[in-house]
Amino acid sequence: MDIIANYGTTLVLVAALFGFLMAWGIGANDVANAMGTSVGTKSLTIRQAIIIAMIFEFAGAYLAGGEVTATIRNGIIDSNAFADTPDLLVLGMIASLLAAGAWLILASYFGWPVSTTHSIIGAIVGFAVVSIGPEAVQWSKFGGIVGSWIITPAISGVIAYFMFISVQKLIFNTDDPLNNAKRYVPFYMFLTALVICLVTIKKGLTHVGLHLTDGEGILLSIAISIAVAFAGWLYIRGQQYNPLDDSKMHFANVEKVFGILMIITACAMAFAHGSNDVANAIGPLSAVASIVAAGGEIGGSSHIAWWILPLGGIGIVIGLATMGEKVMATVGTGITHLTPSRGFAAQLATAATVVIASGTGLPISTTQTLVGAVMGVGLARGIAALNLGVLRNIVVSWVITLPAGAILAIAIFYVLQICFS
Repeated sequence: MDIIANYGTTLVLVAALFGFLMAWGIGANDVANAMGTSVGTKSLTIRQAIIIAMIFEFAGAYLAGGEVTATIRNGIIDSNAFADTPDLLVLGMIASLLAAGAWLILASYFGWPVSTTHSIIGAIVGFAVVSIGPEAVQWSKFGGIVGSWIITPAISGVIAYFMFISVQKLIFNTDDPLNNAKRYVPFYMFLTALVICLVTIKKGLTHVGLHLTDGEGILLSIAISIAVAFAGWLYIRGQQYNPLDDSKMHFANVEKVFGILMIITACAMAFAHGSNDVANAIGPLSAVASIVAAGGEIGGSSHIAWWILPLGGIGIVIGLATMGEKVMATVGTGITHLTPSRGFAAQLATAATVVIASGTGLPISTTQTLVGAVMGVGLARGIAALNLGVLRNIVVSWVITLPAGAILAIAIFYVLQICFS
């Protein structure tokens, strides 16, 4: 308690600095969930992807990042265990932000798409065990986390596989692929917009005062999706298609039709991602700020200070612009060769899996979901279409994320104790 009384302002400033670093890591690594497939399919250039993501990631983080957040991220530790030693919780949260942020930046440097959620969870568990003991951790949560390494990529992979098979049967394997693309792509646009709307409304818009029932959310999503499909139909009809392009690249005109889908999906997923994953940075930061403001009293939730959401949004944008390219390359081109139609199937499967997880409470990593979806699209063309070496490195990075976050957090926690004691 003396540490909070004597160093309260300093603790908040240090937490803000490390929270910014964590947001930087989220932008550098996790933004591939929204942009990797669009860049990989050449629907967007890296410069265009960065500009779109800067706008929509920041908008999602700032507008829909949340007014109230759980003090302890995902309830992975019991806050009551720290009731008599709130200073340990504050130092531990600061250590967790630096540990998770450092790991994300390291992973981004090597181009590994890892889970930001698992990074911060591993860090929080690490400091909790050494500061209070194993009893401070709610170990039952870990079954879902470990299970998500298998379950979520499997679900998204299966959805992506069958989605791409449907595209092949309805469009590519027909006598007139271009006309069939014009006929069926507006339906895929409706389906894509519907899933994205459900993700966004479920994940974000309750935080900006739009409190809809499930039925109202579904009706609004359907209405928006019909409008998107109609606008897409008009756009497709107005496009010019040159038969000579197909001689340069097979199905070039068909893929051109799918290209607009990738841009729509990238914008919407960037908004949903910003609104959801910014919590990994602002959750622990908000916990530190609220505990210090309350003089050491630990509450179940906290109102986010006005400056925290912009800090997280700016950090995400800068991380994306400076270090996002390598992870986008891994997801977009490293696992398998993607075209707009394949990228669409992967992105839609990712969004659909997020909707399923939101409705069922299934623990989920959007990174692992997208990687599973890209694998599913690759498998639709045979196992040889997958780069197994890249996949091996990705899976290894997933497994070591939790212990890496924990080990770093423990080391930093001890250093902070020495600094503030």
